Amino acid sequence: MTVPFLVWCNVTVQRAIATSAAIGLPIALAGSTGYMISGYGIAGLPALCIGFVYLPALLGIAFTSMLTAPMGARLAHRLPVQNLKKAFACFLLVMAARLVWSAMHR
Repeated sequence: MTVPFLVWCNVTVQRAIATSAAIGLPIALAGSTGYMISGYGIAGLPALCIGFVYLPALLGIAFTSMLTAPMGARLAHRLPVQNLKKAFACFLLVMAARLVWSAMHR
């Protein structure tokens, strides 16, 4: 939601994407800490979990993100702004449709 808001506030798309990526880290850390605390001591969780955070998945996501973030930044600066806006709009529409679909088929 950060990118559309920043673009609405007349921030360039490239800067909005970079800012969103930068503020994503503290948001992820806060969310992960909350899941660790809220799940701490609950029986029946798999091995290698701290609360509700599964450490192998955490490491896999962090490693993959570190590898692909530079590629995404280069791509964001190379694509024309209109193409970038259209691609991001399509991504948001697909995610919204998926959320609606999953909510209707519970």
